[in-house]
Amino acid sequence: MPPAEFAPAVQRTRPVATGHWRAFLAVARHLNFRAAADELALTQSAVSRQIQALEDEVGVALFLRHTRAVELTGAGAQLQRAVAPALERMDTAVRLVRQTAGRRSVAITTWASFASMWLIPRMEAFQRDNPGIDIRIDASDVPVDLETSDVDLALRYSLPGPGTQGGQRLFGEQLAVVASPWLLKSGKPLRTPADVAQFTLIEAGDAHRSQHLEWLSWRRWFDARDLAKLQPERWLYFNYAHQIVQAALAGQGLALARMPLIADALASGDLVEVLPDHRIDSPLAYWLLVGPRSAQRPEIKAFCAWLEIQAQATREAIGDVPDPDLNDNLD
Repeated sequence: MPPAEFAPAVQRTRPVATGHWRAFLAVARHLNFRAAADELALTQSAVSRQIQALEDEVGVALFLRHTRAVELTGAGAQLQRAVAPALERMDTAVRLVRQTAGRRSVAITTWASFASMWLIPRMEAFQRDNPGIDIRIDASDVPVDLETSDVDLALRYSLPGPGTQGGQRLFGEQLAVVASPWLLKSGKPLRTPADVAQFTLIEAGDAHRSQHLEWLSWRRWFDARDLAKLQPERWLYFNYAHQIVQAALAGQGLALARMPLIADALASGDLVEVLPDHRIDSPLAYWLLVGPRSAQRPEIKAFCAWLEIQAQATREAIGDVPDPDLNDNLD
């Protein structure tokens, strides 16, 4: 066994108090204990004790103390670079929490295409009528657990099933062939389903990777019209529904688009439905789910009531008649 004076020091593992780090950063900024004490509203001796305690905790000197100056050691400079941004992020988060404390807010999770194409264009009306309610939209394809997260509402797109249990069906959908009016001026005939082969067809790049997305594919549209062997002039693939519609708006081809997401573009004339007698039904629907801890808050009730009015307008625009067996009321 080695003599006691050569025994290795026991490495400390407990966290360092935040107050020690604040004293450290103040001294590191000013390189002066008195100036750091003035900034922190402490005595100079109190700051010196915190720095000494911090050095004892980390096991190395953090400052070189000269007669008239203080200098950071290499270890001190390393810790300053790591600790300063971490404390700043923490202080920023605290400021944000304080700013929002007591304010009424609604946190919504949905997927990016629905947020950009349906929800956000309608939000101005709700904000105008409810100026005291803050809205936070989390656009993500990852499902959120409403029972454990700080999200109040989920707007989802799926088949009816366990994931929509207790939710309210907002509307279903049909798929329609749409194009920019500029593309239709190209002179190519577009009177029968087979005529779509003369155009670029726009589709989700992963449409054939799951049964869920297979419902949205051009191939399904072809099969329903006995055109299984039809091949278009070319294909154009995108990952998201809003990209598909944006490409159609730009005149880059024909899109087989979801009616609820393009109803406004059709109404404005930015898109034109071609072959209107050849829509196809989709078993997928759009759902509203409310977190169990949020349902009784007045701002949540106000948002849900507004959302139902918007959904009713969409149902009327697309001619959707919901199946009563699939519409579970939240009340």
